[in-house]
Amino acid sequence: MRLNWPLKMSVTVSRTYNDAVSALNSLQSNYANIMAIRASGDRKNQMNIWEMQEWCRRIGYDTSEFDKLNIIHITGTKGKGSTAAFTQSLLQQYGNKIHKIGLYTSPHLKSVRERIQISGKPICEEKFSRYFFDIWDRLDKTSSSLDKFPHMTPGSKPGYFKYLTLLSFHVFVQEGCDSCIYEVGVGGEYDSTNIIKTPTACGVSLLGIDHTYMLGDTIEEIAWNKGGIFKNNVPAFTIDVQPAAGLKVLEERAHERNVDLQQVPVFKEVKNLKLGLAGDFQVLNASLAVALASQHLTKLGIFSAPLALEKDTTLPQEFKNGLASAEWKGRCQTIQDGKITWLIDGAHTKDSIVAATGWFKSRVVNTKNKKILLFNQQTRDAAALITTLRSCLTPEVKFDRIIFTTNVTWKSGEYSADLVSMNTSKEQVDRLEVQKALRHTWLNLEPNAQIDVVANIETACNIVKRYEEPIEVFVTGSLHLVGGLLVVFDGDK
Repeated sequence: MRLNWPLKMSVTVSRTYNDAVSALNSLQSNYANIMAIRASGDRKNQMNIWEMQEWCRRIGYDTSEFDKLNIIHITGTKGKGSTAAFTQSLLQQYGNKIHKIGLYTSPHLKSVRERIQISGKPICEEKFSRYFFDIWDRLDKTSSSLDKFPHMTPGSKPGYFKYLTLLSFHVFVQEGCDSCIYEVGVGGEYDSTNIIKTPTACGVSLLGIDHTYMLGDTIEEIAWNKGGIFKNNVPAFTIDVQPAAGLKVLEERAHERNVDLQQVPVFKEVKNLKLGLAGDFQVLNASLAVALASQHLTKLGIFSAPLALEKDTTLPQEFKNGLASAEWKGRCQTIQDGKITWLIDGAHTKDSIVAATGWFKSRVVNTKNKKILLFNQQTRDAAALITTLRSCLTPEVKFDRIIFTTNVTWKSGEYSADLVSMNTSKEQVDRLEVQKALRHTWLNLEPNAQIDVVANIETACNIVKRYEEPIEVFVTGSLHLVGGLLVVFDGDK
């Protein structure tokens, strides 16, 4: 599915879920615009927040109204989504005292509805389309001062992520959520979720280098952006293994907001639990979630005081249950399909590749089954990622076959509607430029490797399914790849 609609498109006839997804896809920034912004060196600024506040006004909200949602706000480079999933699972253990729990995360895997969940489930298609067009119509019927907001011309709409952020607030308010968890999209200071005025708690997962064109090239610049979610007198937490330079900046940012940044240790009871999310590194995210949920439940009056941030702290049984039952698809996920073991993680930064590869290695290092790598990363330094991946596995684990694919879903050349992406170069994808470059990089490291370059995920999946003996397939490099693969598994075109 390829779309080229302008941002000023007006939908007036049909109001189905597919219509909503098509309209939403029209709000994506195209590849040329993204490249122009990157080349200009223009990074997000305060206007991004002012515009979000104005969009909220136009759909009928003052941002202070969102305080009644009791929001936990989470950022970080690696692990913020997992932390959000653990936090949601912890709060769900108190369902007799919390009415509805909202969760806003990104990106999605198979369906855009996954980004807006209530009580652990994506909102249904009917509610998504109804609330989506409710906002669309409100924006069509209102206007902004072009002197103050020159980009908000009549008929224009927010970009893709901003629109979904607006939609999430609208959904959670209308559905009566009394606890919400918000995962930052990119950074923090200028992220569209950062219109939240008074969250119940703020958390920062592991810092690393990513999204440099928006956040900066150093860990200090990235930490400054992440620390932008801290609010005056709102408790703030981070893991206790942050890079020293990044931690220093986080502490400075917290001080600006009259907050003592609290470092969360890995709780001994968390380390001894079988967590619902696989991977040794998840103990960091689970421990951070414990601190956030504890503070949140104290704010709501469910706890008399937060849990002590000490390694030997005893956790409530509800917390143990929540950590053990947490789910987060596409992250260290194992799917058994007959003789094929799919080991899936959407890692797309150096740090996350190291972590995911460590998990994969621990699962397969002692098996004699053939091993296949299925990989893509269309927008970041893919060559650096596969070099890191291979070095983490060598010499204990060697792939018998490597498949480099695009993120296109089907052999027809189409994407699943919810997975349409306009932020990559269609020409590069069609010419398989990234995939051919990846093959060249790998062959320089391993000249005799068996490598396939394919144009879509369906074709890659068919190659794997030809094997008759037991095989283990490591799928990584991109959440878009993982999502497309899950769609192919479903066979729903």
